[in-house]
Amino acid sequence: MLRTVETLVELIAKKRDGGRLSDDQIARLIRALGTGELADYQMSALCMAIFFRGMDDAETVALTRAMLHSGDVLDLSSVPGIKVDKHSTGGVGDKVSLCLAPLVAACGVPVPMVSGRGLGHTGGTLDKLEAIPGFNVSLDTDAFARIVRDIGACMIGQTGRIAPADKRIYALRDVTATVESIPLIVASILSKKLAEGIDALVLDVKVGRGAFMKTERDARALAEALVRVGKAAGKRVVALLTDMSTVLGRTVGNAIETREAIEVLHGGGPDDLVECTLALGAEMLVLGDAASSVEEAREKLRDAISSGRGARVFERMIEAQGGDPAVVEDPRCLPRAPETVLVPSDADGFVAAIDPLEIGLAAVAMGAGRTRADQKVDHAVGIEILAPRGAGVRRGEPLACLHVRSAAAAEAVADRVQSAFRVSSAPEASPPLLLGRIA
Repeated sequence: MLRTVETLVELIAKKRDGGRLSDDQIARLIRALGTGELADYQMSALCMAIFFRGMDDAETVALTRAMLHSGDVLDLSSVPGIKVDKHSTGGVGDKVSLCLAPLVAACGVPVPMVSGRGLGHTGGTLDKLEAIPGFNVSLDTDAFARIVRDIGACMIGQTGRIAPADKRIYALRDVTATVESIPLIVASILSKKLAEGIDALVLDVKVGRGAFMKTERDARALAEALVRVGKAAGKRVVALLTDMSTVLGRTVGNAIETREAIEVLHGGGPDDLVECTLALGAEMLVLGDAASSVEEAREKLRDAISSGRGARVFERMIEAQGGDPAVVEDPRCLPRAPETVLVPSDADGFVAAIDPLEIGLAAVAMGAGRTRADQKVDHAVGIEILAPRGAGVRRGEPLACLHVRSAAAAEAVADRVQSAFRVSSAPEASPPLLLGRIA
């Protein structure tokens, strides 16, 4: 009896109706995306079907493998040591990778990092790196391996050879409201991370209004799925749940976030940003066998900051990737918006909350993010938080500073930024940064 072969449209309809796709059917869909047999609009329809109907673990593993093998899996066997990467599920003000990678590399653990661009209301590591004049995130895989071997860290975007199916799907999800889907997030993250040739991975799964996972329950489900699928692929994986009920650090925007990450390398930076960097970095050092405990690892990271070794690694990495290393010692070399406009408080009291989603959307509206897949970002614009959560303010005092091209551009978002701040008559307790660990 002949076996019926469904059309691609039938497979999309099968998932739309809640059916389960086999490994072969998922592999066929991803191959068809690569050959052009499956159009982008059809892939968008499949993403929406997955968004509403979900996928079980076996389907998610099959999707991850299909996307992973849509391109090359890098061979980093020439790089000595245990290769460890970190990935964040995305947050507002999350510039951790920029200071984390050089610090971990300075402690002896190689960090091959393939990163993404802004997604929805969250910023992207590549956009922040490209705020550095001349920085090239589009290196070929040979250059990537060489820089990791020689310097200890390299940060690039997906090339045409690294999980190309994910690159296509990632861009479509951003503009079709299908970002917040656990199977799609897991497959996207792990397909490109496993393609890097890493041995271990630390995941920063954000929780809260500024994250894609709004509740701890959903974030934990995502973290557990990521750990399960990653371990099924033979990798050592740890996930941390971290708070994203407010902006991480004090800046949102590409150049100003890069500046803040550089401050951490010089021993400064906001406490929450420093703590997030140390917590993730410590897990990376333990997985990389560079420390026997989290406490020992944190001390090594602090020493890499105080000695300047982390900053030197960042300089060398920037130079190797075509950028201007002078930004590390003089962040004024980064792009600067020509105008700044202060956003005042409309009441006396204490900053009880800052809505990170509203801040992130305001930054996108200013041009720091994208509303279309083909849109360029303005590296210079952004939002600087002047009154962080817990700070006392008086009516008329500044809550935030808008870095804009013109005063008129500030008018379009000033009210939205002001309304993101909730001022109360008395201080309120803030949640801890670290909410859980899954390993």
